[in-house]
Amino acid sequence: MDRNPSPPSSDSEEEAVVAGDSIGNTVYSKHWLFGVLTKLIEVISSKDDSEVNDVEEQMELDEDMENDICKVWDMSMDKDVALFLQEFNAPDIFMGVFAKSKCPRLTEICVGILGNMACCQDICMSFSKNEDLGQMVLQRLCDSDSPTLLETSRLLLTCLCQSEVASIWVERIRGSPSVYDCICFIMSSSTNVELLVKVGEVVDKLFDTDEELMLNWIKKGSHQLVGQPTNDSSDEHPDFKIVPCLLEAAKQVCSDNNSEGLDVYMHILQLLTTVDEGIQTIVHSPDRGKETWSFLYNLICHELCQLDDPPIIVQEQKTVLASILSVLSAIFASQTEQEYVKMEKNMPLIESLIRVLQNMDECGKRSMDSSNKSKSEEAGKKGIMEEDFHLKILKDICCELLSNMLQELSKENILEGLKQGHLNEQKCCCTFQNLLPLYLSSVESFLEVLHEADQALADSLGRSFPSLKLPT
Repeated sequence: MDRNPSPPSSDSEEEAVVAGDSIGNTVYSKHWLFGVLTKLIEVISSKDDSEVNDVEEQMELDEDMENDICKVWDMSMDKDVALFLQEFNAPDIFMGVFAKSKCPRLTEICVGILGNMACCQDICMSFSKNEDLGQMVLQRLCDSDSPTLLETSRLLLTCLCQSEVASIWVERIRGSPSVYDCICFIMSSSTNVELLVKVGEVVDKLFDTDEELMLNWIKKGSHQLVGQPTNDSSDEHPDFKIVPCLLEAAKQVCSDNNSEGLDVYMHILQLLTTVDEGIQTIVHSPDRGKETWSFLYNLICHELCQLDDPPIIVQEQKTVLASILSVLSAIFASQTEQEYVKMEKNMPLIESLIRVLQNMDECGKRSMDSSNKSKSEEAGKKGIMEEDFHLKILKDICCELLSNMLQELSKENILEGLKQGHLNEQKCCCTFQNLLPLYLSSVESFLEVLHEADQALADSLGRSFPSLKLPT
């Protein structure tokens, strides 16, 4: 489970913990912690609008107070401290902070402490059942402060990852329309990659947990998809669309070379394609479909699993590759009439698919060798089986897309592919080995067109695969 980062520890000496003053089995002082929380209550109580005229004053946090509350943030990772904070009703104090404080740093720290406390299952259950706290947490998603948004996202993800309370948060989010707008705004406008990754993880978990919520978010603003006007669209409440926002965030994390974030956003897109409505929201607009296809095409052909990469790279990239190819396959199957999926524009993609298969074949050989060496080691065999499982998923998706694309190749496409080096005998052999026997009709269809383009190559392949029906 994800934990919030610890702030830097203070260089000052810690107060000695007298006998009986320690929190649980820790060396932390109950008296000291009680004092910090009491000061926090006093700070919040003094923040009455009638007493504070200087906006800048509201935004600042006293240095000593910040150091102390950061120590509490650090300490709250300990279960005993988290339980003590819960017993002291710290969440109620933090709700007072959210309601009255104008200091982003203080809000960030308080949300961060809640995030650490939520890692304790019993506390997370208590948080989740507290409707006021739940609503205040969701309201923090509308904050303009990136660090606060990051801690809020971490807190939400921590709760969503606990199966006992996930449904409570899904239902709460479903009943809060502003959450969709806030998350879309973050994805479409933020340049903070750490925040984008964490928000993406929240969306990924939500969609993976509840298909109904995913469908609701897909349908948000569906009037634009069918050409119906809206009366409530304004500059203050922009009509976000989930796919453009996801693509914008994906491009940002990609430009930062953040592989974790790219994996997350590609999986979200893949989840969208598991329902018809999701595919339609991607391809309904030709421009949107083309933008999605072009972005994913560029990733496969120019970023991932490249010619100068070692074959083992497919092991590292297997999940993101599977997600990307799954989305490309869904688009290709539903948009064969669109110009951007025509074969004359996509021969490099065929070569990239074959390269993925070639690398998997090489990894398969290595896994077999490793399996033979570690048959007596149960853990080793289990690890290999897990790797093979994920590679099998990637292979299935890759083969399906490749077989569909082969059936669309014309004689001219093949001649150009041979000329440019996208196709040759070695690549065709790899293709046949992986597609047969499941995609026999696709292979024979390709072989028939290849016979027209390069009879010698077709005959050579026929000799290598005698079970194929050769064209006459």
